[in-house]
Amino acid sequence: MLASLIAGLATGETLAALRRAKRAAIAYLLAGILAAFGIVFLLVAATIWASQRYGAIHATLGIGGAFVALAVVIVLVHKMTSRVRAKAAVRQRNRDFAKAAVAAGIAVAPALLSGRAGKAALLAPAIAAVAYAIYRENSKPPAPDRE
Repeated sequence: MLASLIAGLATGETLAALRRAKRAAIAYLLAGILAAFGIVFLLVAATIWASQRYGAIHATLGIGGAFVALAVVIVLVHKMTSRVRAKAAVRQRNRDFAKAAVAAGIAVAPALLSGRAGKAALLAPAIAAVAYAIYRENSKPPAPDRE
């Protein structure tokens, strides 16, 4: 991988790729600006048509209200999806932490198992985990009676 990067730098391929990316970014930026102008002109045309049909005040209020409603919908959808993404990020972080803890435990296990004290040090958390599982099983709140 590193050799291909160095070879790309040496042959000038990387600079050519950067130039292509720059040209593509400029082309997409210009296309986006022209598309925005087109949308504005279409909205102006729709406003003129609606004002001839419904009157100027009603047409502009209707189109403005539609845009405000669309903005509210976009903000609400963003809030809902950002909460879901934040919860997913927390779950992923917890999974990553658990994986790191397991990896650290596996890395330390041979050193702990080499002596007699190490075996006792491994046995104590196992007993504690079993005791905690028994405690959780027996301390569940009773189910509410449904009559």
